[in-house]
Amino acid sequence: MTNLSEDEQAIVEVVRDFVDRDVKPVVQDLEHANTYPEKLIEQMKQLGIYGLAVPQEYGGSPVSIPCYATITAELSRGWMSLAGAMGGHTVVAKLLTAFGTDAQKERYLPGMATGEIRATMALTEPGGGSDLQAMTTTALRDGDGYRINGTKTWISNARRSQLIALMCKTDPAAKPAHRGVSILLVEHGPGLTVSRDLPKLGYKGVESCELAFDDYRAGGDAVLGATEGQGFAQMMTGLETGRIQVASRAIGVAQAAFDDALQYAQERESFGQPIWKHQSIGNYLADMATKLTAARQLVLLAADRAEAGLRCDMEAGMAKLFASETAMQIALDAIRIHGGYGYSTEFDVERYFRDAPLMIVGEGTNEILRNVIVRQLISRGGIDA
Repeated sequence: MTNLSEDEQAIVEVVRDFVDRDVKPVVQDLEHANTYPEKLIEQMKQLGIYGLAVPQEYGGSPVSIPCYATITAELSRGWMSLAGAMGGHTVVAKLLTAFGTDAQKERYLPGMATGEIRATMALTEPGGGSDLQAMTTTALRDGDGYRINGTKTWISNARRSQLIALMCKTDPAAKPAHRGVSILLVEHGPGLTVSRDLPKLGYKGVESCELAFDDYRAGGDAVLGATEGQGFAQMMTGLETGRIQVASRAIGVAQAAFDDALQYAQERESFGQPIWKHQSIGNYLADMATKLTAARQLVLLAADRAEAGLRCDMEAGMAKLFASETAMQIALDAIRIHGGYGYSTEFDVERYFRDAPLMIVGEGTNEILRNVIVRQLISRGGIDA
């Protein structure tokens, strides 16, 4: 935390204490019951976590992006689902701050700062995945407003969010397609149905849902920034923050898996000595620590660039790619170190192994991100030495 101010370091310490004191003792029960963590969410509201990306004039307590990344990692160290409960909310807050009209900011940001209004993004469609320009959800002019039809899927917090940043086509005939894409700010109401909760391998407690829009009516002032056709560029900017957030979640999961493995390797004995002294186990731990340290630095590099206002789609992509793959490997190695106990639901390492894959496929699959990275490498002429 050397690159954080004293105030930001204090905020991180508060979140770390919250995780150790209030999250870790209850996470296993909540996880296996797949129970929404109402009490923990209320505590997060009280800590100001939902206001981390909201400007002070709207009641928020904004922090730097490196601080936000560190807080996200701390929450994920306790339970990755908690970071998921505020990830999309933060991206929407940044989208509103950067692109929203004064009226949109005044309507939503004060409530978002306290967590009274929680926000999520709706991008992915059942047939589209990471190909956002192929979306079929439309918002067509109808009188003084819009009529929305289509389906979105894998929408986190869909049942409990009061605000949805919906990516859709306001001009389906536009060429190229991205020029017809807009973000509409929508709320629950007639014509919007949360059709089902998707069953998941991990990421328990927080719902991931399908949304069905059937002649949903939105006001004429629902377009983010009031100008149609800007949504694709707006969301690409938001996804830079989103990918840093997902990479930070991976850091938290990897840290938790490494911590558990390191402790177990010191406590468990075989052949008359702690198992860390066996070279095979010691090598695992050395590699885990090295990869985790490297992943953390990549995330902070992307966060520093974002904080400086520099383009960071390549750096955020690299951070998300490497951190998520690292988390998956560390989670697997933690199971190896735990032996048979690593396969037991009585130990937390099996949860890390189930949570880690989400960061590989979420916020743009790693396969798509490799395409983003190589395009930027060509565009920029390589990487800075």
